[in-house]
Amino acid sequence: MAGGAGATGGATPVAAAVAAAVGGTRVRFAPSPTGFLHVGSARAALYNWLYARHTGGIFVLRIEDTDTERNREEWVDGIISSLSWLGMEPDEGPFRQSARTDAYHRAIDTLWEAGALYACGCSRDEIDARTKSNATPGYDGFCRDRGLEREGRALRFKVPEDGTTVVHDLIRGDVVFTHEAIEDFVVVKSSGAPLFVLANVVDDIDMHITHVIRGEDLLPSTPKGLLIWSALEGDDATLPAFAHLPLLVNERRQKLSKRRDDVAVESYQERGYLAAAMRNYLTLLGWSDPQGREILTVEEMVAGFELSEVNHAPAFFDLKKLEWMNKEYLRAMSVDAFIEAARPWLAPDRAPWPPERFDEGVFRTMAPLVQERVGVLGEVPDMVDFLFLERPLVDEGSWEALSKDDSAPAVLDRALAIYRESEWSAETLHSATQALADDLGRKLNKVQAPIRVAVTGRRVGPPLFQSLEVLGREAVLERLGAARERLGGDRG
Repeated sequence: MAGGAGATGGATPVAAAVAAAVGGTRVRFAPSPTGFLHVGSARAALYNWLYARHTGGIFVLRIEDTDTERNREEWVDGIISSLSWLGMEPDEGPFRQSARTDAYHRAIDTLWEAGALYACGCSRDEIDARTKSNATPGYDGFCRDRGLEREGRALRFKVPEDGTTVVHDLIRGDVVFTHEAIEDFVVVKSSGAPLFVLANVVDDIDMHITHVIRGEDLLPSTPKGLLIWSALEGDDATLPAFAHLPLLVNERRQKLSKRRDDVAVESYQERGYLAAAMRNYLTLLGWSDPQGREILTVEEMVAGFELSEVNHAPAFFDLKKLEWMNKEYLRAMSVDAFIEAARPWLAPDRAPWPPERFDEGVFRTMAPLVQERVGVLGEVPDMVDFLFLERPLVDEGSWEALSKDDSAPAVLDRALAIYRESEWSAETLHSATQALADDLGRKLNKVQAPIRVAVTGRRVGPPLFQSLEVLGREAVLERLGAARERLGGDRG
């Protein structure tokens, strides 16, 4: 049996026929709520959404929640909120498989009556004991012709003994599966619960899905789905087009794993990545803009996206590239937009300073300087906390570097003396500190370092002299003096 979509192009004759029959392109994202939304799943959802928007079609959200032992309602909420954050609201759904069991059991009855299924009473241990010496692993068809009653037993699909099933994939071309390599697979548990491969086919038929766009890890199950589809609809069934997306891999070219890698979309949202940047980055993990652009508007993504141009090679999920892209998006924002985006990280439940010490005007003054330096919004509090704390939070690594600088006591002593008399503006403070550096025979950045640590608690942050001006003379002198006392030793 052959599948129903050609190897190239985004609208093959069969796919076009399906779309015409149901009134347009219909795609679906069908996650299982067994954890946070994986970035690979988010990329699959995004490609479905882009293709629907590109073709003027419908994007369906379907929750595969039949695994009652692993599913949790909070994961469903997380999936829906993450899609909303990324700007991918479904046109239909969410539909839940748990509400569609009647449809699955009707399909099971149809397949049983057609002789496509048989009951199997074998335990896993019995199968392993019988087949441990077989050259080809898998179920051996022991119950195929025993004629067992179905009640209380698993139901297996009777795979044809000869021939092949061909998956016509828009990304990979024709993928051929020989029937002899496909065991008689279970479609219904002994409890009567339908399994993923059957439920998916029934859902796709009932929801008139025209394109199945999903990860390549599901490609091995596709011929099983096609066999079920043919058994339900006949050999001349009009099938959807298939597109199996490349895997996402880490820097070691290993498949991204939730046990080893940072893969939860919610984690990136929590750290302050912008939804627009994440969406842009995920779009480019397997697809390239025809004009070679990397920063793309949603409209540009939608206009240019074609399934036939998706690369089948694994895509490297490069955290450095993602942070670079996020910085580009942050820098392109207006200052007002940046302030609003940063506000959740300045809230009392996240900020390290007492709420009454926060000054909106002070933050607004510093915001343009902070905006140029942060990679994610979660870094904003560390950039400005020294302005709203009575004493700076001193980073131990920064203090260690300061304490090992033999010239630091002299720098702080001289800065105290100079800053007491200087006009209090960033420009004047810069000039005075430059003169101090020249007098000590040191570069300006070497003189700035101990001053910055003493005043802000860290070696990096917004421009020093603007920070000194905003913080004010009294606080700066107090912090320089406290750092000098901590260093100890003779006054210069």
